[in-house]
Amino acid sequence: MSPLRLLHAGLLVTLFASGAWGERSGMVEVPAGEFAPLLRSRDEPETVPVPSFWMDVHPVTNAQYLAFVQTHPLWARSQVRRLFADELYLAHWTGDFELGPGAPPDAPVVLVSWFAARAYAESRDARLPTIAEWERAAAVGIDTDDARTDPAVAAVLARWFSRPNAGPLPDVERGAANRLGLHDLFGLVWEWVEDFNTALVTGESRADTGLERNLFCGAGSVGARDNTDYPAFMRAGFRSSLRAAYAVPNLGFRCVVSP
Repeated sequence: MSPLRLLHAGLLVTLFASGAWGERSGMVEVPAGEFAPLLRSRDEPETVPVPSFWMDVHPVTNAQYLAFVQTHPLWARSQVRRLFADELYLAHWTGDFELGPGAPPDAPVVLVSWFAARAYAESRDARLPTIAEWERAAAVGIDTDDARTDPAVAAVLARWFSRPNAGPLPDVERGAANRLGLHDLFGLVWEWVEDFNTALVTGESRADTGLERNLFCGAGSVGARDNTDYPAFMRAGFRSSLRAAYAVPNLGFRCVVSP
């Protein structure tokens, strides 16, 4: 039986209950590096230093999240407060504590809110990655060190963007890991980050005089690091459309810890 199936069989419940999870179990270290923001104001630096951190090898699965819900029943589907998760929260599960055919145990959990993802991470003495951390990890390719110019990454993105996921999501770790050993950063689900809403433009863009007017509407790519980096624009646009209570069918998460 595979390790993931063993976890689904009940070992995760024991790990959560006993505190034996271990903050770096199932994680790999992402070395210190830099993050080059796609969009920045004139006064912001071109790159941001990113200290080293540890990141989950794959997105959190349904089986892992089920173990969390079993030990934290306030996050069960029928118990969660609508302030923290909308009505779609875990709608693909059969019940509060039953996955069912729509949520394979080794597939990434989706339809979870930012609040719920943070609560799960905290239960592991972990946290959600920042945008800078997630992008730092995703900048490493599969066959080369630079994901932006890696043909293997481009192929994954082309397949992912060209057709919707039909039916239940596939299991994690089906595709190749990047050169750090991280799976499924692309091609399976989008992922929550801690500061997903820091790029939001507030107010009505034609009337709000306090806005950076190079960051919306027709000038959306002016000043961008690379205006041909379509996946980065997709990620930025998706993040800016979210609210913390949203539960989205193609949005999951993974955890990180600091050294």
